[in-house]
Amino acid sequence: MRAIAAAALLAAALPSSLLQAKTPLLPATAAAISGDFAECPSFFANGTPPAVQPLPRLRALCYDAFAVLHNGSTKTPMFVAQRLNRALVEDADEKRSNRFYADARLPRAERAELEDYKRSGYSRGHMAPAGDMPTPQAMAQSFSLANMVPQSIEQNGGPWARIEQDTRRYARRAQGDVFIITGPVYQGEEHSVGANHVRVPSHLFKLVYDAQTHRAWAHWQANADHATVTRPISYQELVRRTGIEFLPGIQVR
Repeated sequence: MRAIAAAALLAAALPSSLLQAKTPLLPATAAAISGDFAECPSFFANGTPPAVQPLPRLRALCYDAFAVLHNGSTKTPMFVAQRLNRALVEDADEKRSNRFYADARLPRAERAELEDYKRSGYSRGHMAPAGDMPTPQAMAQSFSLANMVPQSIEQNGGPWARIEQDTRRYARRAQGDVFIITGPVYQGEEHSVGANHVRVPSHLFKLVYDAQTHRAWAHWQANADHATVTRPISYQELVRRTGIEFLPGIQVR
């Protein structure tokens, strides 16, 4: 399908000789991925996960309120998928647990540990926000490091938090389900934190798809203190920048 450009998502996880190759995208339930999303298809529009490049060390993880495709090469999620609607947003008033933990389902060599973030200068940035969680158990699960990236402290608490709040407001007004996919992008010079070399993303994205109207848009923001909320980009532009078909088989307006 699409070639991944040199600055594409997770480029560092591929040999340079493959960066320009036209590698077929595979559904995130393919054999190249450890596990699948069979236990949590409801987090994906039409029950179909995104189509991704067949990278090594990809593992599918299901949680109560979100799903993670984890990349063991970067020690971060490749994407995190959620389903929101009015009822779920209205239930999302749980107290934050703030008990971060490493997910034991991931091999030790493929995961971040709590020590990696200490004195790193970065926050443990949720991809599926704690503020979206509808139950105490879902809230606790959202603090898995598999749901985190090293994120600018100012961005996390400022412009990115605004995007998360705006997304909840939209889901509360929507007439049905809204599907959200959030993740990191790695461009430019490689930077990591901790003994396990947890990759620091250059940018973050949040895709919003309204299943009733078939409209989709994406927020794209630098993982930096100077980040600001800007006009969303189109779904097609997000696919071009990342090389991922987030909504395979869906005609997006």
